[in-house]
Amino acid sequence: MKDPKQTIGQYFTAMKAVIDSFPSNDLIRFLEVLEDARENEKTIFVCGNGGSWATASHMVCDFGKNTRIPGQKRMIVLGLGDNIPSLTAYANDEGYDRVFAEPAISLMKKDDVLIAISGSGNSPNVLRAVDVANNVGGTTLGLTGFQGGKLKGLVDHCLVVPSDSMEMIEDFHMIVDHILTICLRG
Repeated sequence: MKDPKQTIGQYFTAMKAVIDSFPSNDLIRFLEVLEDARENEKTIFVCGNGGSWATASHMVCDFGKNTRIPGQKRMIVLGLGDNIPSLTAYANDEGYDRVFAEPAISLMKKDDVLIAISGSGNSPNVLRAVDVANNVGGTTLGLTGFQGGKLKGLVDHCLVVPSDSMEMIEDFHMIVDHILTICLRG
């Protein structure tokens, strides 16, 4: 086993490098899209696979609860994987790659927003949801890492965390959630 102090130090050094090269302008574009969705009462849908689903679920909570401003419009935000019975039914009957796409087909409307989270940018179920959102005329935001994977080329706006470490990518996705929440709360 490696020396834990060395591992901790290396992680923080790498994290600082990600902070120093973080694409802040991409984050500002996400914020603009989300502010527009709130103002125009559009629904924001969020999906992610595995650890990215934990981030997506957390984001739904933060955007729904922690962005409320007295006297102003509230954000309308839904997680595409929140209904576990439906998720498992789609996975069993139609394939796991359809678990977010099928609810999106039923719920998404033109100009709604999809936030698609995939650390690798290659999760098939997330990519299928993006296809649906694009087909209905939604605005698609991708949150990924590595070099963006397939997701980068499918979404309207992509924020690629500049790292090849899944742990660091997932850490930064939560940071993105919290920065957006603070900004949206004003």
